Amino acid sequence: MGQSILKNRAVQILMAAFGTAIAGEFKINPFDGDVFRIALGSSAFLLFLLLMRHLPYITTGIVTGIVVLLFRTGMDAIGSGGASAIESLTIHFSAMVYYMVFALLMNLIKSRIDTFHPLVLGGAAAVIDLLSNEMELLTRLIVLDSASFRLNEWTFLMAIAVIRTYFTTGVYSSISVSQLRIKQREQNRRMEQMLSFSSGLYGEVFYLEKSIGTLERVTLSSYDLYRSFKAEEALQPYSRQVLDITQEIHEVKKDSQRILAGLVKLVDREVTGDLPLSVIMKFTMKSNAKYAEMLGKQIEFTLNMTSDYTTASYTPLLTLLGNLTANAVEVIKGKGSITLDVHEEGDYTVFTVADSGGGIKDRDRELLFEPGFTTKFDQEGVAATGIGLSHVQDIVDLFAGQITVEPVSELGGARFQIKLPASGLRKEE
Repeated sequence: MGQSILKNRAVQILMAAFGTAIAGEFKINPFDGDVFRIALGSSAFLLFLLLMRHLPYITTGIVTGIVVLLFRTGMDAIGSGGASAIESLTIHFSAMVYYMVFALLMNLIKSRIDTFHPLVLGGAAAVIDLLSNEMELLTRLIVLDSASFRLNEWTFLMAIAVIRTYFTTGVYSSISVSQLRIKQREQNRRMEQMLSFSSGLYGEVFYLEKSIGTLERVTLSSYDLYRSFKAEEALQPYSRQVLDITQEIHEVKKDSQRILAGLVKLVDREVTGDLPLSVIMKFTMKSNAKYAEMLGKQIEFTLNMTSDYTTASYTPLLTLLGNLTANAVEVIKGKGSITLDVHEEGDYTVFTVADSGGGIKDRDRELLFEPGFTTKFDQEGVAATGIGLSHVQDIVDLFAGQITVEPVSELGGARFQIKLPASGLRKEE
């Protein structure tokens, strides 16, 4: 595996080197003749270094300098042929020095590139470009004994360096922003999946805890019955059978507790730490809009918020609101609307889910939150489990809150309103 990484890195270094050499052939000559070239090679090399920071800069600079030297010498040989190989190597030797020095100086700021503002990064790159150019000119002066440039030519050279580096860092910043947006979309997608999973799992854990409590009470009652049977001589033959039943119930309770322990670990695992109410409400609306679309219904969702704060209790809130909103989606026939509202009333935060469905009959309202009660039946007339609203009631009670339901209008619809103490939800700053 290590050899594969090294091989892949070597390929990337060669790609950067040859890409730079090719880009260097697209150039402008601000001075007379071909003594000094301002080419796109340096811009390409800077972009490669910024985008491929996992590469060793110094090694990349050495390889790039050698490739550029050989590439330009080869291009001279293919071209007019006026210069010998030695002369071409001598002429282009300073270009090799430029890329080596450029990589060396970039290596000094490599670890801090992510902390630089784009304008600062462009300025730092411009200084590095100018210093590298000076080393190239110094090398050319030593090797070719060329004359130094006049002041106005130096000014032009610095202006070109600034424009070139800021253009390159601008391209790099655009690419970085695009990559960040892609990562952000992927993180949002994963967060939504985890929130959906977490809220669903929270409901299962809540009911499993209730079931374990019920099993505990049944176990105690069964054991009391065993002791009663054992005390009565006529019932003693049945006492052993009751004891066996008690032991079986106890084993079921222990198995449920082991399952609960594993589920609690998953529920307690923080997905995002804390979430603002606005994110919770928008996620509820978005996920149920997809649910409505899956059921082939045209439902218009509206969100009204006059209160927003950060809460650590996002999982039970998602379970509450998701359950109520899903029920609203299910009761709407084909086309309708659902409105979600959040506001403050004194010490309470009030959550409201209103739909334009068929409404709830007065005789059903008192039984609405009882376990097993339902007004929904499938096409075969089989009743739904009805545990959703009783679950909502249990969670509201857990938060010492209140839940009420009332008709939206005489034409139908239902409005569920949940009041929860804000002090139990609000995350203290």
